[in-house]
Amino acid sequence: MQGFANREAVFTTLSSRKATFFSRSRSTLWTKGETSNNFINIHDVFLDCDRDSIIYLGKPDGPTCHTGAETCYYTSVFDSLKQQEIEGNRLALTSLYSLESTISQRKAELAEEENGKPSWTKRLLLNDKLLCSKIREEANELCQTLENNEDKSRTASEMADVLYHAMVLLAVKDVKVEDVLQVLRQRFFQSGIEEKKSRVSKKSEQD
Repeated sequence: MQGFANREAVFTTLSSRKATFFSRSRSTLWTKGETSNNFINIHDVFLDCDRDSIIYLGKPDGPTCHTGAETCYYTSVFDSLKQQEIEGNRLALTSLYSLESTISQRKAELAEEENGKPSWTKRLLLNDKLLCSKIREEANELCQTLENNEDKSRTASEMADVLYHAMVLLAVKDVKVEDVLQVLRQRFFQSGIEEKKSRVSKKSEQD
């Protein structure tokens, strides 16, 4: 990501080890993650040769971009000019990361006192039985759109429900979307039959 930092912001970053910037529109310091809990933990700070720009080198606790993407620099100009489909794929990833960020924020808020009725996401995070029953329910409704020959919009809607509830379960288990995507990438180079056999053999070894 990129942000503006004044002297005080840099000093705060060095002392707190959290990436801190200065908002020129609000005339105040702000620390990345102060609202989303997606802090950037600073390991080192580098100056360029002219000493007019700084790089904060750190490890983020979650998505760096406010959209939920890992980085703010996810739009390639060349890709946009040559392959519109690529941009669509990245938009899909951004949507998933944004949803993951929202769910993570709701999870972080569980420790805080809350007045009134909790959100549906928080209810799911607190009740494993309810969450699992909803995943089964939504998966069944997705299958029904095929069995009953329902229209595409209905299928998309039910799939969105399945994704949302499944991602809440991931949050409960502290599994990141990127972990799931990494598994999928590994399977690109392996047939489904071989992958299933490997899972069966691993389970047998554990038993």
